Amino acid sequence: MRLSEPRLQPLTIETAEGESKAQLERAEARGGPVLNITRTLAHYPELSSAWGYFARHVLAGSSLPERERELIILRMGWNCRSGYEFGQHRRIGQQAGLSLEEVERVKQGPDHDAWTAHEAALLRAADELHTDAFLSDETWNELAEQYDTRQMMDVVFAAGQYNLVSMALNTLGVQLEPGTPGLELD
Repeated sequence: MRLSEPRLQPLTIETAEGESKAQLERAEARGGPVLNITRTLAHYPELSSAWGYFARHVLAGSSLPERERELIILRMGWNCRSGYEFGQHRRIGQQAGLSLEEVERVKQGPDHDAWTAHEAALLRAADELHTDAFLSDETWNELAEQYDTRQMMDVVFAAGQYNLVSMALNTLGVQLEPGTPGLELD
């Protein structure tokens, strides 16, 4: 984690007011724990709602296969050194079919010889979008061999979404939930 303490203390139902409180009550009513990202973004309920709509598309409505989407997200979290993002998507990636070994291999990037050509292209796409905000013709064409137009757009928007959220998580100092591993830098 870049910051050992949050810059904005996550709100609770007891400390929140107005629409922030209502958002946290809705999140709690869905069952399961209310994550620190949700409790932190509750400081700005209008932004949280607007961002959440897009984030739900990328995470649950994307045309990409879940496993492939998670490769992009994990690589972007690694590239941005977002301990929170990488830690949360370590679990989500495993639920999407990645082994723990593959999740850890994401850190080594697209040149590791265990990746298929398509998987390497996905990781390379995350790297290129992170460093250049642009996909090279080589990477574009390689992905386009298997992806339709919507999937190509979802590659770009998944990487962009997780670049954005990684910046926010890092800067706001959102802390991992207990028991969730972070980046674990090698």
